[in-house]
Amino acid sequence: MAPPLSPLCRRKALAVASLAFIVLLIPAVYAQQRESALSDGEIEKLRDTAYYPPDRVTAFIEFLDQRAKAIDKLTAGKRQPGREQDIHDLMEQFTSIAEDFEDNLDDYGQHHRDVRKVLPKALAASERWGTTLRTPPDNEAYTIARKLALETLADIHEAITNLIDEQKAWFLAHPPPKDNSSKPAPRSL
Repeated sequence: MAPPLSPLCRRKALAVASLAFIVLLIPAVYAQQRESALSDGEIEKLRDTAYYPPDRVTAFIEFLDQRAKAIDKLTAGKRQPGREQDIHDLMEQFTSIAEDFEDNLDDYGQHHRDVRKVLPKALAASERWGTTLRTPPDNEAYTIARKLALETLADIHEAITNLIDEQKAWFLAHPPPKDNSSKPAPRSL
């Protein structure tokens, strides 16, 4: 049996263990901050549209359109070094944003938020995004990212289609008031 450590040795051991823990924790925290699929401006836009679901749906469409256009640009233009990794990263961003979009659609359906006017636009966009995601030639660098993006896109397409039908039925049975006060007043600073 080993002799007990002196109080000074215990403090040193605790300090070394704490330092090791902090050193191991810093890269994980940095990676979480760095790998957000949305820019700070996009996050702010989502915050600003939180209380008006049609605007929020439009914002998600805009964000996904931007990622799709970036993928198109990479595939259509002259091949640049690192293109495959860039496509991979854009497809991962697309998937992450699309999952958030799907969560919002599910929430709007459950709480009967009126997004009927923007759903046809979202449906058309989802078809356009599918074409874009299939456009780049096969490459090992983004095969899995593309598969996940296409699966998430299929889920969104299905959610939008179902939500269109659900919203038609719900709002036929529960017509919204005719006044124009359904849009909240802009937030003041």
